[in-house]
Parts: sequence; C-alpha cells; structure tokens
Amino acid sequence: MSARPLIAVPARFSATSSALDRPAEANARALIEAVWRAGGEPGGIHPHAPGGTADPDEVHDRLARFDGLLLPGGGDLAPYRYGARRTHRAVYDVDDEQDGFDLELARQALARHLPLLAICRGLQVVNTALGGTLHQDNQGRESGGAGHGHRHVRHPVFLAPWSAVARITGTDKAEASCYHHQHVDRLGEGLKATAHAVDGTVEAVELADGDDRFVAVQWHPEDTARTDPAQQRLFDALVRAARRRAERGR
Repeated sequence: MSARPLIAVPARFSATSSALDRPAEANARALIEAVWRAGGEPGGIHPHAPGGTADPDEVHDRLARFDGLLLPGGGDLAPYRYGARRTHRAVYDVDDEQDGFDLELARQALARHLPLLAICRGLQVVNTALGGTLHQDNQGRESGGAGHGHRHVRHPVFLAPWSAVARITGTDKAEASCYHHQHVDRLGEGLKATAHAVDGTVEAVELADGDDRFVAVQWHPEDTARTDPAQQRLFDALVRAARRRAERGR
C-alpha cells in the first residue's frame, strides 16, 4: 500500500475545548476523518503570523513537506483585510494571527499549484488573498434585501454543469450544510463563481484558467461526507491530486 499523501490543515485557535480546560488549537473531527477516508494523512499545522503577518519564506518552507492543503472553516476575516471597515456587530472570532497565516498559505499554495480545497472561511480567505471583497453579513442588509440566512441551515446549491466542482461531485445540485454569514462580494482576480444558492449567494469558486487542483466551496462538505458520496468526493479529489503530486516528486 502506497504512503498516504500528506495534507496540511491549519489549526484553528479555540478559547476552550471539551478535553482541555485551557485555550487550544483544533480542527473538526469530521473534517479530519473525511481526509482520512479519502486516503490522505491530515497534518495539523500551527498558525504562526506574529503581529498578523506571516513570513513568506517560513510558510514556503513549511508547505514544502506537504502534498496538498485544506483551508477549513472558522471565524470571520478582519474587514480591513479586504479594504473595508467593520460595519456589522455580527463579525465574530476575528484573530489577526490566524488571518495572516491563512492568507499567506493561500497565496503560497496557489503560486506553487499545490492541490487546495478551501471550505467556508477558506473560500473567503482565497478570495481575499486574490484581492476580492466580502459582504460582512448576509441577513439582507448588504445583499439587496434578500434576507436569506445561511447559518445553521441545509439548502440546495446549484453547480455550473461545466465546472470542476460539478465534475468532482457528480451532480449539478447539491445539498449544502451552511454556517456562514459572510460571503463573496467582488471576486478575486483570476476567480470565477461556479455555484450559487437560490438567493444568488456565491457558493463555490474556481480558477478561471481551468486549473482544477483548486476548488473552494462556501458550505461544509465534511458535515455530510460520511453519508453523502457527492460531498466526500471533494476530499477524494484533493487527495487524488496530492497523490499525483507526491508521485511526481512535488
């Protein structure tokens, strides 16, 4: 049996955890298990960006040992990261070090064509890293009065039939498990939207040049991946691409 390709998963800072009575670094078990089921070896990495800025050389060297990257969900990005001032009290769990580290990971992964799956906050990180912007809250005040919430709900998402995300999942309509309230406003440079919710919210983005080693979804596929093959296939595709990279010697 060939070695499992190593997938970097940046940890999330957590004020508490059920197993510890002190601050922790963590990732969702469902997320890690989805990578494992796909045949990957998930490796948690410590977010290091003192003062909110990661050292590009350090991040480059740390990523060099990995075959792929998964950018998971988490708290909100600081609005200043995409050139805005904070206008909503709904913005939560902002951590400058987490932001700085995730943004540099995204830039480095895209620059070196490292297989990358970005989930929820991860999509927002990539969009911001490429110069895009976000709506700070999607309860209707910033999105044309639509008023459709995307927090703690499951709803249909419509995938462009020509997109990589449709090819990977094998469907043009997926049932999405969502927890987000921020979402894409202006797309980052070189990105195209490839899935939308009924209210028009962007639910997936890809690279406009057709490089399918990167896919980002606004929902949480790990929530239902154990029982929904379409969602598990997103992790399978990441690990497949990482394995090909590992076999080529990176």
